[in-house]
Amino acid sequence: MRYLVLSLSLLAATVGIDQAQTVLIRNTTVLTVTKGTVPNGDVLIENGKVAAVGKNVSAPANATVVDGSGKFLMPGIIDCHSHTAVEGSVNEGTVSDSSMVDIKDVLDPTDINIYRALAGGLTVSNVLHGSANAIGGQTTVIKLRWGKTAPELLFEGAKPGIKFALGENPKRQGYPPQGQGLFNAGAAAERRYPGTRMGVEEVIRQSFTEAKIYQAEWKTYKERAARGEHPIPPRKDLRLEPLVEVLEGQRYVHAHSYRSDEILMLLRTADEMGFKIRTLQHVLEGYKVAKEIAAHGAGASTFSDWWSYKIEAYDATPYNAAIMARKGVVVSLNSDSDELQRHLNLEAAKTMRYGGLNETEALAMVTINPAKQLGIDDKVGSIEVGKSADLVLFDKHPLSDFSKPLKVWIDGHQYFDRDKDLEMRPGFEQQKKALQEKQAAEGRSGRGHGGAAVNPGPTAGPMVDLTGGGRS
Repeated sequence: MRYLVLSLSLLAATVGIDQAQTVLIRNTTVLTVTKGTVPNGDVLIENGKVAAVGKNVSAPANATVVDGSGKFLMPGIIDCHSHTAVEGSVNEGTVSDSSMVDIKDVLDPTDINIYRALAGGLTVSNVLHGSANAIGGQTTVIKLRWGKTAPELLFEGAKPGIKFALGENPKRQGYPPQGQGLFNAGAAAERRYPGTRMGVEEVIRQSFTEAKIYQAEWKTYKERAARGEHPIPPRKDLRLEPLVEVLEGQRYVHAHSYRSDEILMLLRTADEMGFKIRTLQHVLEGYKVAKEIAAHGAGASTFSDWWSYKIEAYDATPYNAAIMARKGVVVSLNSDSDELQRHLNLEAAKTMRYGGLNETEALAMVTINPAKQLGIDDKVGSIEVGKSADLVLFDKHPLSDFSKPLKVWIDGHQYFDRDKDLEMRPGFEQQKKALQEKQAAEGRSGRGHGGAAVNPGPTAGPMVDLTGGGRS
């Protein structure tokens, strides 16, 4: 771990943050997403914000000038469904309603997938609890500020969320381990309610019924206290607190879903209980009920063309995103994967082939649309004056299979530079080799792990390798 931390610190120091506060990106094709395309345009960054967009933009004498000739500048890519930067498991699978747990408490700023995502142009992620629970844990929005601490990853002012899940994932927890026989076989401790899709719905309804009672108790308490009385406050319930925030519109619901019947069930349950679904995640059969999704006001965060990896995904179609968009749903494309998050721009390009969206509509699905779904579109998601300077410079149009991100800025600080990355790789390979030789020598001498040779594990070499396995 000492070597790992040292390597991460070195990487952050050498590839990480460019301290320049004033940057002029000159003579590039500016893909603003919301304000059209500016050919041969300039973008000025000052104090972490976009200060000017246009042609022949002037800048102070101390500005760092980046030549964007022949290149393309777009807003930082936003992923509305990620499990990156989570330390350990993403599920608290022992209960059906785990709304008391919080992903924010287990953020890992040293996760190398943060850097790999940056190398793909990603700047913002909605980090979610897993889908083992009908009501899962609290979620958080982060900026991929590689080299910063966990609290410094948090997106300032972003509304918190909570993960819900429908279908196979939450209900399968009700079954005993494989080989235990019938549904009701095995010790009671090995089973967890619910074991059916009906049970998933009941868990959500019951939890919000309890939350409403809890909300009313606190309202009565506060009213009595305001009148000068001295009532005993209700007992604080960490499971119900976030659900009350949902009822009061202070916390977004992001709901894992697949089948159209269950999507309708959740929308109707939310209407019954008096809250809104902010996004339906995955939502592979959303095209069947797009009008109902739009009427409820929910967004849809889906895959571009993933299908048949389980029974619920068999009726998916790559036309899903475009169909929902044409029916008035705000649609984004997400990754749910440490690997896929590195090329969400290419996932967006697929909507032009499957659904006939134009370039701006396609780019919107990984920029301004997820920003709207997360309630941060006033800060990020497009290149506009006053918004955060979260920008990506590509060598070719970002919807091209041949494009590569060259530089990535977050809040006006440069967090990735492809040329610097390539320049450092030989040095990191040498460092990796030296560490492996040192470890092998310690193994032969009987030190370390009882004298046995061990796998070298992650060192500086893989940390600058832009390949890497996925995790969902």
